[in-house]
Amino acid sequence: MSFDYSKLKGKIKEVFGTQGAFGDAMGMSPVTVSDKLNNKVAWTQPEIKKACELLHIDYASIPIYFFTAKVKVL
Repeated sequence: MSFDYSKLKGKIKEVFGTQGAFGDAMGMSPVTVSDKLNNKVAWTQPEIKKACELLHIDYASIPIYFFTAKVKVL
């Protein structure tokens, strides 16, 4: 299953300006951040928690940012 990270990408841009700056704050390489945002590598629970803290996302909103299923258009 693929997830739609468009809201997360928008929040990253709003708070950090670039995915690279977000990756630095997360302790991740730009490639790792890109792989996670493109559904190549899954987010771990500790990573989701840290991302929420850095991006000021309340825990109740985690499903919106990390678990919205990508919809296939026919």
